[in-house]
Amino acid sequence: MDQRSKELLSLQALKKFRIIYGSVRQHFREIEQTCGVTGSQLWVMQEIANTAGIGVSELAERLSIHQSTCSQLVEKLVTRKLITKERSKEDQRRVGLRLTAQAAALIKGAPGPADGVLPQALRALSAEAIHALDLSLENVIRQLEITDDKLAEKPLSDL
Repeated sequence: MDQRSKELLSLQALKKFRIIYGSVRQHFREIEQTCGVTGSQLWVMQEIANTAGIGVSELAERLSIHQSTCSQLVEKLVTRKLITKERSKEDQRRVGLRLTAQAAALIKGAPGPADGVLPQALRALSAEAIHALDLSLENVIRQLEITDDKLAEKPLSDL
């Protein structure tokens, strides 16, 4: 492949990244306009709705974000009275999270998917396609002059 063809192919791939990024941003804007919460906050509430009493550690794991980031999201939602914290009767050290009625109503009217359009699209791919994509993206990341691995543990809506 000559240099011009490679350049054109690179630009095509760049356009696809723009479509993905723009689609993700558009979805998060729609969530904020419709619900008054960020995409990551909606995802937190959806996970709590799916597993009432979930703890912050398990929630962070499900969202694939750092525990301190998850704690900050939870505190914001507690302050807004969208979720509550409850100590376990069996183990007073364990704190479970529950939705308030206001949050449950908010989730029902929220544009889906709660975890975002990109995770949904990735789940729709075959295992082979995800593996190939993962390897290709790893190669792209290696070519970047500046990388911040900590960004991998932040929700997309917060970037």
